[in-house]
Amino acid sequence: MEAINRHAIKWIYEAGQVIREAMSQPLTIDTKSNRNDLVTSMDRNIEQFFAERIRATYSDHLIYGEEGYGDEVTSLQGIVWLIDPIDGTMNFVHQKQHFCISIGIYKDGIGEIGLIYDVVADILYKAMRGKGAYKNDKRLPNLTKEQALEDSLIGMNHHWLCDNRIADKAAMQQLVKTVRGTRTYGSAALEFAYVSEGILDGYMALGLSGWDVAAGMVLVSEVGGMTTDIDGSTVDLLSKNAILVCNSAVRTRLMEEFIKPGRKME
Repeated sequence: MEAINRHAIKWIYEAGQVIREAMSQPLTIDTKSNRNDLVTSMDRNIEQFFAERIRATYSDHLIYGEEGYGDEVTSLQGIVWLIDPIDGTMNFVHQKQHFCISIGIYKDGIGEIGLIYDVVADILYKAMRGKGAYKNDKRLPNLTKEQALEDSLIGMNHHWLCDNRIADKAAMQQLVKTVRGTRTYGSAALEFAYVSEGILDGYMALGLSGWDVAAGMVLVSEVGGMTTDIDGSTVDLLSKNAILVCNSAVRTRLMEEFIKPGRKME
């Protein structure tokens, strides 16, 4: 895995440079599932960039990517790269910041490598299984095990308060009132990175795909955090999931007092 990790880091920095050099150029912007689900020519170009290098170097590896340059992946057996070439495309289009490249590398279903690169800030969050997590070259400490939910900062977006899949929105409203504050950054991978760094104490999201969370799950695991779907089950990286990732100190209260009541489906 060391050689794979070195290649992945080299390529992610190269891809970041490609993005920075092209950010001032006109983009082709399309939509996918709805008008807010944006995809740009840069998303496609960067995924193709990784696909070409992975296939040339590791012909037996599979690629599970968002933009169509990957393989038809039906299981995580073998070595699979889960790639989001630009996570936070809306931020990329509108703000030219708060987006990242996210790469998770899994072997037989186990997360081995997680890389999340904040392109504009030039910050690489990186982790290898059993070897800790880092922000650039600074090792991230384990997450605290003693913290009140009332003192916590939680990443969540407006969908928890208005989505029709949440039957008891009062539980979500009470959560917002209970915690110290909530934040929305518009990039699932970056929010995972912030949990691993300890600057968010948890993150909740609906409808995330494997390429959104694969890298972050490795990072968070390496600092003692936990990622499940919001029913507490193992995340299926080949499907969409509602996700809870957090410091274990606040997990029980989030689940029992707020998420389970709010999760009663209509």
